[in-house]
Amino acid sequence: MAVLAIDNVSVCYGKVEAVRNVSLAVEKGGIATVIGPNGAGKTSLLMTAIGLIPSTGRILYDGEDISRLDTEERVEMGFCLVPEKRELFAEMSVYDNLLLGAYSRRGQTAAIRRSIDEVFHRFPRLKERRAQNAGTLSGGERQMLALGRALMAKPRLLMLDEPSLGLAPLITRDIFHIIASLRELGVSILVVEQNARAALETADFGYVMETGEIVHSGPADALITDPRLITTYLGGNEAA
Repeated sequence: MAVLAIDNVSVCYGKVEAVRNVSLAVEKGGIATVIGPNGAGKTSLLMTAIGLIPSTGRILYDGEDISRLDTEERVEMGFCLVPEKRELFAEMSVYDNLLLGAYSRRGQTAAIRRSIDEVFHRFPRLKERRAQNAGTLSGGERQMLALGRALMAKPRLLMLDEPSLGLAPLITRDIFHIIASLRELGVSILVVEQNARAALETADFGYVMETGEIVHSGPADALITDPRLITTYLGGNEAA
């Protein structure tokens, strides 16, 4: 059963239709990816899934229509979005950024401490830099912190917007290995990404989005060998 189903969703900015009749699903414990060029509508799709921008169509969570719920209610249900710009608190320490990730669990002091230990176990580099301000971290470290902060909320559905943005190829590979490792936590993941090869090598199922529409979809291992996608998206991509 799909933990998230986006059903015939459209998003408009004024008279501009950024997303047009899009349907997709994220299976429980699975990783789905939406690939496509910049401006295809991928970020708008994530923003409407978490309730930050209005849309038509339906958003289903565990089969329940949550289209009328606001963002805070969706977060309380287990949604978590790691935005493209990561939106860390640059003047705060790594440790304090992680604490803020657990704001929805306030009052669970012992459990939050255990969660921080788990994040530090998964991201040893963050433990080494726990007292550093987030603004002093490298690009890869900032992405690790953004992922770690998201995990502090104990999400059931993790949505990632361009996790490889601005990262060197080797760091991109590390980040996607980390994303793949999150399967063991039982977290369902939706990744929006321009780096098609890295995304498809990590995901179970992929969707190709162009000019606001899903133009192709299928199992990720089939898409990555599809001659049309190799020509359009995978040719010369060395990042993964």
